[in-house]
Amino acid sequence: MDRRQLLRGSVGVGALLAAPIGTAEASAKDAGDGDGFPMPRPLATLAPRLSEGDPSRTLLELGWRFHEGDIPTPEPQGHHETYLSVKAGNALGAAAIAYDDSDWREVRLPHDWAAAQPFVETANVSQGYRPRGIGWYRRTLRLDPADQGKTLELHFDGIATNATIWINGSTVAHNWSAYNSVHVDLTPFARFGDETNVIAIRVDADAKEGWWYEGAGLYRHAWLVRRAPVAIVSDGVHCDPRKVDGRWQVPVTATLHNVARIAAAVTVEAVLLDPEGREVARGETLVSVPVLDSADGVLRLDAGSPRLWSVEEPTLYTVRTRVLEDGAAIDERRTAIGFRTIRFDADQGLFVNDRAVKLKGVCLHQDHAGVGVAVPDSLHRWRLERLKEMGCNAIRMSHNAPTAELLDWCDRMGFLVMDENRLFNPAPDYMAQLEWLVRRDRNHPSVILWSVFNEEPMQGTGAGVEMVRRMIAAVKKLDDSRPVTGAMNGSFYNAVSVAGEFDVMGFNYYQADYDKYHKLHPNQPITSSEDTSAYETRGAFASDPAKHVLTSYDTEATSWGATHRDTWKNIAERPFVAGGFVWTGFDYHGEPTPYAWPTIASFFGILDLCGFPKTAFDIHRAHWTDDKDVVAIAPHWTWPGREGEPIKVFVSCNAETVALRLNGRELGVQKVDRIMGNEWTVPYAPGRIEALAMRGGKVVARAVHETAGAPVALRLTPARGVMAGDDEECQAITIDAVDAKGRHVPSANLMTRFTVEGAVILGVGNGDPNSHEPEQVAPGAGSRSLFNGLAQLLVRADTGRGRITVRAQAEGLAPAVLTIARAEVAPRPQVAVVPQVLDLREWRRSPVLAEKPAPTLAPADGDNNSWDFVRSGVPTPAEAQPGWRVYRTRATPWKRVAAEGGVIAFEAIGGKAELWVDGTLRATKAGAAPGPLSAALPAGKGPRAVVLLVEAAPGAASGLLGTVAITPR
Repeated sequence: MDRRQLLRGSVGVGALLAAPIGTAEASAKDAGDGDGFPMPRPLATLAPRLSEGDPSRTLLELGWRFHEGDIPTPEPQGHHETYLSVKAGNALGAAAIAYDDSDWREVRLPHDWAAAQPFVETANVSQGYRPRGIGWYRRTLRLDPADQGKTLELHFDGIATNATIWINGSTVAHNWSAYNSVHVDLTPFARFGDETNVIAIRVDADAKEGWWYEGAGLYRHAWLVRRAPVAIVSDGVHCDPRKVDGRWQVPVTATLHNVARIAAAVTVEAVLLDPEGREVARGETLVSVPVLDSADGVLRLDAGSPRLWSVEEPTLYTVRTRVLEDGAAIDERRTAIGFRTIRFDADQGLFVNDRAVKLKGVCLHQDHAGVGVAVPDSLHRWRLERLKEMGCNAIRMSHNAPTAELLDWCDRMGFLVMDENRLFNPAPDYMAQLEWLVRRDRNHPSVILWSVFNEEPMQGTGAGVEMVRRMIAAVKKLDDSRPVTGAMNGSFYNAVSVAGEFDVMGFNYYQADYDKYHKLHPNQPITSSEDTSAYETRGAFASDPAKHVLTSYDTEATSWGATHRDTWKNIAERPFVAGGFVWTGFDYHGEPTPYAWPTIASFFGILDLCGFPKTAFDIHRAHWTDDKDVVAIAPHWTWPGREGEPIKVFVSCNAETVALRLNGRELGVQKVDRIMGNEWTVPYAPGRIEALAMRGGKVVARAVHETAGAPVALRLTPARGVMAGDDEECQAITIDAVDAKGRHVPSANLMTRFTVEGAVILGVGNGDPNSHEPEQVAPGAGSRSLFNGLAQLLVRADTGRGRITVRAQAEGLAPAVLTIARAEVAPRPQVAVVPQVLDLREWRRSPVLAEKPAPTLAPADGDNNSWDFVRSGVPTPAEAQPGWRVYRTRATPWKRVAAEGGVIAFEAIGGKAELWVDGTLRATKAGAAPGPLSAALPAGKGPRAVVLLVEAAPGAASGLLGTVAITPR
C-alpha cells in the first residue's frame, strides 16, 4: 500500500468524530454526545503522509545522540592547538569531529526535551514551569561517492530556540528563531565513501521568543537533501493561481541553482494535473544557469475553468515542475495548489470565490499533552478533525510560522489560514525569516492573510511605522496576491500608527472599537485577529479559586476578553467584521492564567490539552455549524449527594426550538438562542435528561445524559481501528471508566496503568491544567490518572503488518484490552544510521628523511609550516629515492576503550611501517606493498600519541592509504 492509495481511501472528517457512546441516542440527522464529550469512532482509515512533493529529501531522524546541558568548550593549549582551533574543520569540544558522544542518549526526531522535564516552581511561569536550558545533538552520516558533485543540503524544520550548527568541525549556521526552517548547504563540507560526516548542534532553549511553552530541541522534521548539480532551490517554485479575464492561469517561476563547474542550459517543464492525476496544461522554457549562481525559469499555464477550492470542497490540483537536461528529468517538485479567489470587503467582510464567508477561527500553538511541541504529523490531522467537527473553518498560526505539514492538512481539509510572522524586526536576520515564511507558504490555497506581527508596543510609533512598511514591502515583493495584516492591541487612533499601513486591520480584542474604527476608516476591511480569552476547566461546573478550577458554563473570562457567546455575538452582528479567531482552539502548556503555580497550563482552550472538548466546543458547534442540526447539554447528569438541589442546565443548539425532558417529564420548550444558548434550572434527580432539537415541531437531533453508577471497568477507545505500520503514524487513545451498564463515569479520577505491544508510547495526558504527573513514560508501559473521567494515551505504530494491543487497569476495576490492526505500509526512507567509530583523519606528516627517525620526532609547538597537514586515505605521492616519513596524531579514545582497551586499525599502509603509541612500539609491517596494520590499544584515559614511521619504496605511493580507526575490542 502506498501513500497515494491511502490518501484516496481516506474518509471524511466528520465520520471520524463525535460518535455517541453509553446511553446516547441519535436521530437520522445527528448523534448527540451522550456522556458529555464526543468520542472518536474506530475506523479502518490511515493518515496519509504529506510534504512529499520533493523526492530529493530523505528523513534524517534516527540515530541522533543527545546531551542535556551545556558542554563548555575547552581552552586550547599551546600555540599549535590555538592555531588549529580557529581553522576550518577544527572546532573544539562537543562540536569537534572526534568528540566522544558514546555515552549520550540516543533519541529520535522530532524531539522536545522540555516535555520530559519536571515542573519546577522557580522555572519561568509563562513557559509552564519547565526548565529548558542548553542541549547538544550529534549525528554521523555517510554519503555515497555517487553523491559527489550533487547539490547537498540539510533541512531542520524547527529548532527551539537558538542554534549553532557545525558540519565536520566547521560552523555552518547560526539561527535565531525556533520557528523558521534552517537550510544548510552541505555541498562544500561533504565527505564521501568511508569518510563519515559529523553534524553537531548546540541548542539554546533559554533564549525566549514567546510567553508560552516553546519546547526545546529539534522538534520538527529533519532531512538530508540530494539533488542534481543543477536543481530547483529549496522553496524555489512559485505557482499560486490567478484569475485573468475570466480564465484561470498558473504563473510558474522555478528558481534554479548550479553547483557544477560549467554553465548549464536546461529546460524547465511545468505540468498542471487535476485531482485525478490527469494532465490539464503543460509548458516549458529554456534556462541558462551560470556556475555557482541562480536563474529563474518563468512560464504560464492556462488552466481554463478548473474546479474551485473552498472550505466545503477543498479541491487540490498539482503542479509538477521538472528540470530537464538533454531530455531527461534531473530534478522534480510537486506542488499542491487550489483555485480560489479571496477578497476582503470593508462593508461585507471576507469573500471566497465571490461568496461571503465568515471566519469561524481559532488561534493555535503547536503543543499537545504528552509530546509538547514535537507533534506528529498525524496528530496535527487529528487536532484539525476535532476543530472541523466543531464547525471551525479558520486557523491563526499564533504567533509564528507553523510546521509545513499543518498547512498541508489545512489545504486538504478546507481551513482558511492567517499565517503569522514571529519577530517584528526588519533587520537582515529577521527579515530573512519573514521572507522564508512567504516563500515556503505562498502556494498554499489555505493561506489567505499574512500577519507581520502580534501585539507590538511600537505599533503606535514612527519607528514602528517604518519597520512595518519595510516588512509589508518584503511580503508583497514575494507574493502580491494576499492582503497583509497585523494583530494590533491598541494605538488604532494615534496620529502615528501602523494601522493605516495594513490591507486588513486586525483587532486583538477591543470589540467595543469595531464600530468606531469602521466609521473612521470606512474603506479598510477589518477582522478580529484574536478574541475571547474565556476560561473553562473541562468537566468542571463550579469555580473553585482555591483549587484553581474554573466553571465550564462560559461565565468566566479575562478583563480584556469576553465569554465565547458574547464575543461571537459582537462578530456575528457586524457584517463588516470578517470574522474572528478564538484564543484558543486547544489549551496549551505555559502562560497559566488567571492562576500561577501550581497551575502549569492555560484554561483558554475550546478543547483541553488532550483535545477533549469543553462546553465551549458545543457552544461554537451551535454558532458555526450550518449543514446539520446539533444539540448538546451541559453539565453531565451524575451528581450523587445533590438530589433535589437546583442545577443549571445549559443547552447549545442551532435548530428552531429545543425541549428539555427529565426521566420522560417535559421541562419546557424554548425558542433556540443560537448564540447565547438556552438555560433551565432543574432540581437534580438521577436518571435520564435529554434535549430535543426541533424544526417545525419535528425532532431533528437530540442529546442525552444518564446518571452513571460507580465505575466498574476501564474502557479504551481509539481514534481509528487501524494504523499504518510505518513507524510514524500516531493516534490518540481515550481512557475512561464505565459503570455496570457501560456508561461513561464523568466524575472518575482514578489512577490507571497501561501497557502497549506493537507500538510505542509517545506520551500521556488528561487535560488537567494543574496536574504535575509526568507526560512521558517508558515506551511500553506507564500510568496516568483520569481527570474528570478522561485520560489520553498517544501511541506510534511499529513497522509491518500485525496488531497493537493496549491493556489498561485500575485498582478495583475490571481491566480493558484494546486491539488495533496494524497495516503493512512501507516506512518512509530514513538516512542510514552509521555505527560509531573513532576515525583518525587528521595527521601531521614530516618531510622525507634519509635515515630512520626516532618516534619522538615532532614539530615544535607553533610550527605549522614545516610538517604537512594530511588526512588518512590520501596517499603520499611517490618519490624517486627511498626515504622515511613520520605521521603523527593525537587521539582521545572513547570512554569504553579508555576503560577496557581497544584496537587501532589501519585499513592500508603503503611502505614498511612501525606503529608507536605513547612511546611504545605496538606493531610492525614488514612488506612495502600496500596492506593493513592493527594493534591492541591498552586502556588509559586522556589523549594518546599515535606515531607511524613509514619507509617508502622508490616510485610507489606510500603512507596512509585508507582509513584509521579506534574501536572497542
